Amino acid sequence: MTKKKRAIIYAAIVAGIIVVDQVVKILVKTNMHIGEDIPLIGNWCHLHFIENEGFAFGMAFGGAVGKIGLTLFRIVATGIIAWLVWKQLKGNGRTSLIASLTLIFAGAIGNLIDSCFYGLVFNESYYNVATLFPPEGGYAPFLQGKVVDMFYFPLFDFHWPQWVPVVGGNYFEFFSAIFNVADAAITIGVIWLIIELAFLAPKTQKAAEEEKKLESEVVENEMGNEK
Repeated sequence: MTKKKRAIIYAAIVAGIIVVDQVVKILVKTNMHIGEDIPLIGNWCHLHFIENEGFAFGMAFGGAVGKIGLTLFRIVATGIIAWLVWKQLKGNGRTSLIASLTLIFAGAIGNLIDSCFYGLVFNESYYNVATLFPPEGGYAPFLQGKVVDMFYFPLFDFHWPQWVPVVGGNYFEFFSAIFNVADAAITIGVIWLIIELAFLAPKTQKAAEEEKKLESEVVENEMGNEK
């Protein structure tokens, strides 16, 4: 497969993830208010609308300056990932490595759109359903938007026994994180990348070294036969 065809395939994957991510977010934002919960499958699969003001797991930075700083950090990080993808494509890198970076890049773009533009194009979702392009303007300036999250899978929960150190008696829920399509793409991409770097890359490198060694031995044998 040519480099151009590979690039087109990865670009299509990125575009597909971004489109699905944004369609889901816009539907949630324009049909649900913050905190609204819609069970999808029993008690373990929900649409639960929240907005993430900061980084992963709800971590936030203080005020407008912190929010802008976080968004700028996301822009820089996304640019670095884009450069890594381009470098791997240009250098005919391993498909597995490029695919993992592509997923991370697509997810980063998806959440970056929220951070940059959602404050401009939506009004608040507290106690009411938001409107796209409201006449009175959005809820926040450029670079200060909130990331929309909605998928919630509380697969099981329990209380730790009292005799367990530190957490005894505390409530535990698995899986308590609320995420979006972009988050899922990033998570899959990161796990894939770790597997790639920890297991697949060393095997590929070892195979390449063995092949090079074999070729060297063949050349040496041929030279010896000529003498």
